[in-house]
Amino acid sequence: MPKLPVRFVRGLRFRLTLSYVIFFTLLLGVIGFLYRQILQTQLQGREQATLEEQWDAAKGYFKIDNEEPVWNTDPEDADVVAQLKSVYLIADAQGNALGYNEDNDSISFNAAEIGRILTDPKPHQVPSVRWNKEGEPFLVEAGWVLDNDTHKRRYFLAIGRSLAESRRTVASLTRTYFFLLPVFITLSIFFGWVVAGRAIRPLNLVAHAAQNITGSNLSLQIPQRGAGDELDHLIESFNLMTARLNQSFEQIRRFSTDVSHELRTPLTAIRGQLEVALFTADTPEQYRDAMVNALEDVEQLSSIVRALLLLSQSESGQLALQKTSLDLSKVAAEVVDQFQIPAQEKRIALTAQTVPGSTIYADRTQIERLLANLLSNAMKYTPAGGSVEVRVGPSDSPVLVSLEVEDTGVGIPAASLPHIFDRFYRVRSPQTSEILGLGLGLSFVSWIVQVHEGRIEVASTVGEGTRFRILLPREGEASPLGPAVTLASATLDTSP
Repeated sequence: MPKLPVRFVRGLRFRLTLSYVIFFTLLLGVIGFLYRQILQTQLQGREQATLEEQWDAAKGYFKIDNEEPVWNTDPEDADVVAQLKSVYLIADAQGNALGYNEDNDSISFNAAEIGRILTDPKPHQVPSVRWNKEGEPFLVEAGWVLDNDTHKRRYFLAIGRSLAESRRTVASLTRTYFFLLPVFITLSIFFGWVVAGRAIRPLNLVAHAAQNITGSNLSLQIPQRGAGDELDHLIESFNLMTARLNQSFEQIRRFSTDVSHELRTPLTAIRGQLEVALFTADTPEQYRDAMVNALEDVEQLSSIVRALLLLSQSESGQLALQKTSLDLSKVAAEVVDQFQIPAQEKRIALTAQTVPGSTIYADRTQIERLLANLLSNAMKYTPAGGSVEVRVGPSDSPVLVSLEVEDTGVGIPAASLPHIFDRFYRVRSPQTSEILGLGLGLSFVSWIVQVHEGRIEVASTVGEGTRFRILLPREGEASPLGPAVTLASATLDTSP
């Protein structure tokens, strides 16, 4: 007999099918055994009920005169009498048979048993099963009756019914059941194999998808079955895993692209300054100027690298937040105070309107960085004589706190609004061409708002100014907000 392959035997489908077949076989075997016992008990109970009826009727169809049993000879009762006389025994106290069925020796009682029953105060015993010499079972009920003359002398009476027919019925049904059992088991193997195959199909899909995943197709998703069971949960977990991997790889690719793009300019400038110093400088002053310019480019290069590393750490989850209870009004007031001197140098009016009690659960360092980036941007793009205002207070929702930074600067064109949170994106216009920056500040702002389950709303009008509105959940409240970034309007509403 050929052996099954080890891989096939160890397969989950084979093991599930085998477990199902073993369980189903045991279940059918137990059901068959119980059914046999119940059927046999019911048939024997029916015979016992009939026998007890015959026992009660027997005393009315015969009497004992002069130690001889006399049966009723009425033709109308002939069938009943014949049934009673089919298996019976009448004996005296010494165990002598006074009457019995002559066709066979179906009932056998010795003198000791007869004597014990005759002395028992109960008129009859509980029916019991006895076997004749041929091994045929009989249900027998035995007891005593009084003679017809003195009504004092006791005589032994036993009536029986053959159980052979009921036993044959039970045996026939048992043989039929266990004859069909291999058919049921074969069907269970077939259906078990099919059901096991359908059950593990999602697992095979997951395995196949996992084998096909590479760095270029991490967006692969396995469709849900819609059953809402453990396999759907597994598929959902797998899809979430691939989505996280795809996001991580995308961050790595984006980081590599950003680094190569942004480092090219300062590296080119450093190389140019060094080449100038090497090939054209003749005096110490020329060497010094070239080195100073190169150092400035190196400092810019260092700033870009530090910002990129910090942003990459934050987006990859390596930057742990230290959240505490925080009064946003006090934090905003402190950050505004720090920017007062730069604002005065640029002749910009920097003010703060705060409402006490605007408590959030947040990381103080990140919230201060968020405010600093927004204020730094606002002051960069606001000309002298303009104003920047910070407002902190309740929002339309009782579970949210509102933080607004509004300026009277150059504004953001509507076409640029969808991109202002992208890395290194800067609005290009004649008014902003001379303003230096890395284009990473708003990317930090977007990440900080996202990890605090908040939302940003931006409204701007070119030539009039820009307003950033940030909504954050109050301490102890669940965030009801959707996306972390929302561009609410392309036009700044300046009405009172």
